[in-house]
Amino acid sequence: MHHLKKIIYCCIILLIPVSCFAQKSKTPDFSYTDTALLLQNTSGKVCIKNLQVTGTKKTKVYIVYREIQFKKGDSILLSDLYDELKQARIQVYNTTLFNEVKFEVRAIDAESITVHIHVLERWYLYPVPQFKWVDRNFNEWYKTYKASLSRVNYGIKFVHYNLSGRRDQLRIYFINGYTKNISFSYTAPYSNKKLTEGFTVGGGYLQKRELSIKTNNNDSLLFYPSDSAVKARADFVYKSWYVNAGYTIRRGFFTRHIFGAAYTYIKIADSVIDKRYNPNYFKDSVTSKGFFELNYKLQYNNVDNGSYPLKGKAAYISLIKRGLGFTGGINMFMVEAAWNRYYDLGKKWYGIAQFIGSVKLPFDQAYINQRGLGYGENYLRGLEYYVIDGVATALVKSTIKKKLVAFDIPFRLFPKVFTKIPISIFAKSYADVGYAYTKKKYDTYLNNRLLYSGGFGIDILTLYDINLKFEYSFNQLGKNGLFLHNQSGF
Repeated sequence: MHHLKKIIYCCIILLIPVSCFAQKSKTPDFSYTDTALLLQNTSGKVCIKNLQVTGTKKTKVYIVYREIQFKKGDSILLSDLYDELKQARIQVYNTTLFNEVKFEVRAIDAESITVHIHVLERWYLYPVPQFKWVDRNFNEWYKTYKASLSRVNYGIKFVHYNLSGRRDQLRIYFINGYTKNISFSYTAPYSNKKLTEGFTVGGGYLQKRELSIKTNNNDSLLFYPSDSAVKARADFVYKSWYVNAGYTIRRGFFTRHIFGAAYTYIKIADSVIDKRYNPNYFKDSVTSKGFFELNYKLQYNNVDNGSYPLKGKAAYISLIKRGLGFTGGINMFMVEAAWNRYYDLGKKWYGIAQFIGSVKLPFDQAYINQRGLGYGENYLRGLEYYVIDGVATALVKSTIKKKLVAFDIPFRLFPKVFTKIPISIFAKSYADVGYAYTKKKYDTYLNNRLLYSGGFGIDILTLYDINLKFEYSFNQLGKNGLFLHNQSGF
């Protein structure tokens, strides 16, 4: 029996390097040299004699080391080596600092290796001209407002994603047009020597020529002023300024604690709180309001690609207290939680299950606290044209997709930034279910009832995590249509 165990053990040792490193042809982000030496390994462990990073120009090299779970001198089970390398590459890539992250493993002898990480940095500085619709999404601007150029903002956004080389971001916005926006923010995720704590500060001033004041029976936003001709030449009916600060803790790799505080001041046109419009806008008979907000978020994120996950888990729970009191005015306590699970089903098939829910207390809330479904990413696919206000919401999304093709387009114009443009195309089908509860104060249709939609589409993923989504959706109202969405990593 002893000899049988020894034979089995030796066979495992022989097979491990072959199974791990034979994936070379399938994984261009990894390369291996002299790994045949590991066939003589008898301990089942390998020591990392040297760990080296090259390719960083702006980024501090210790920022890369911070995202790698092993260090020089560590020993790793040979059976776990490939998985450890793969996880380390994911963590470095998910910093969003690099276009390419490649690991090279070289065996020194049967018991030790060197790991060389080569990175190709992204372009970090973006003085980006701004030209964008003011409506909730492209579909609403194009269909409801006929792509009116009078409903656009223009200006410039100055963004630096790696200001000091420590993954710190500086954003400065100068926006004019239908609205005016001057704002700045600075985020430093690694502000201490251990690279476990960070902070953010920001502030801004905003003016709008129109203001959403109510949701009608068709679950569309009503605006003040209501006449489009008046809006085009109207003075600003909404003015606000804010300051905010935050503090983050990230001691490991996947979990963050985020603490924040803000003060916001809002002034609206006097007529907004008239009986003809919405006296419940602030829930007080005032046309201006200043309030504090405190928030905390516990966030977990362990996915293979932070911008377009195909495998892994992500979740968060958020607590928000708006206003210092507990009754009257805009005082609100909100709990929100989300859970996302991404499945690799094999043979280039992938599945996604997503859940997000929120509760706002007390249930009798001012209008500005009643945003439910239909804002940002919190919507049902196929109900993009609708807003469903609510003080308690739940949304479940399910998607199954197939990777159709992936290829690279050579691009030598900026060889120091990138040398190719990767293209990946996915086909998908999906189904969403949602619910938004609100007190029967407004004459709306989609609140307090089960909502559902579904459809199919194409995702195109390319450089800088740009994701173009073409979706043909159906909803419970018997309506269907083609919807375009886009996301990007910059």
